[in-house]
Parts: sequence; structure tokens; C-alpha cells
Amino acid sequence: MSKGTTIKEALAAWEQKQGEKAAEAEEIKLLCQIPSIEKMDASLSTLNNCKKLSLSTNAIEKITNLNGLKSLKILSLGRNNIKSFSGLEPVGDTLEELWISYNLIEKMKGSGVLKKLKALFMSNNLVKDWSEVQKLSELPCLVDLNMVSNPIEEKHSLDNTWRAEIEKKLVKLKKLDGVPIVRQDDEDEG
Repeated sequence: MSKGTTIKEALAAWEQKQGEKAAEAEEIKLLCQIPSIEKMDASLSTLNNCKKLSLSTNAIEKITNLNGLKSLKILSLGRNNIKSFSGLEPVGDTLEELWISYNLIEKMKGSGVLKKLKALFMSNNLVKDWSEVQKLSELPCLVDLNMVSNPIEEKHSLDNTWRAEIEKKLVKLKKLDGVPIVRQDDEDEG
């Protein structure tokens, strides 16, 4: 089996292609690397100015080494092999959007550190329990959530209880699965 591409190698290739230093860039895309990136290595800590980091469609299993990303607002990790939210602590005070669809996440443990998170796109994961969804209520800024094709969404969409239950559990949400939420009190104000 071939060795995966390292973040250091991917960043060097990005710099050569873009003609700029990765450490100074506000947006870095390291998608679909061949061979795939398997680990978020310490080279990420050099991306001090990065506001949007895309590492989608690789083979990453763990979120690590985000310590130097003090400006990070959008993190895209879709289509990897990530099983948990742990490792997001260093960006908990800056991250506003997390794109983590098509992974292997079953538990929401570790999501509570994301104090500025406004949008969480995590369709096609493995969340199956309401107790896990309830943990998202700890996110004070969360207004946009996509959980399509998680076992819990599929089960409760079949019996038409999904939207009503989410609206009760996550009262600050304004959009669920791409569809705006209209609450009775919103209509009364208009």
C-alpha cells in the first residue's frame, strides 16, 4: 500500500501551483490529494492567516494539529474517515462553519467547544440518538444545521417527526437540512 501525501507535501505543491506562501494565504484547498492525505500533521500550524481550510475527499481519520490556525472560520473535512469532533478545541473560539459530511461520526462529544459555530453541515454520518443531537444545544451561535442521511434523520423523517423534534431541541436554528425554519413566534413579530 502506498504512503499517503503529507500536509507538508500538499502545502508545497499548493505553493508551487498558486505562486504564494501558504503561511500568508487566507484560503487553502488541499482536496482530493493523490495519494490521499491520511493525517493532519504539524505543518498545519504554519497557516496563521488561513480563514478557510479545505481538506475534503482524503483519508483523514482524526482532527489534529489546528493549534496555529488562529484565524480559521471555515473548516471543510467532508468525505474523509473522521469519527469524532475531538481535536477542534484550538479553533473553538473562531470557527464559524464546519463542513464534515460523509464521515463516520456517531457521537457529538467534543462539539461543545465550538462557541462561534453558526453552520454545521454533517449529512451522511452515523448519528442515531437524540441524546447526541441534543448536545448541539450547547452551541450558542448555531443557526444552520444539515443532518440529512444520518440514521436519526432518516428514521424520524419517515414518520414526519424530524423537523418538529429538532425545532424543539435546537430553538435557535434558522435553517434545517437546507430549508428555513419558520416558527410561530417569528410569524407573530412580522
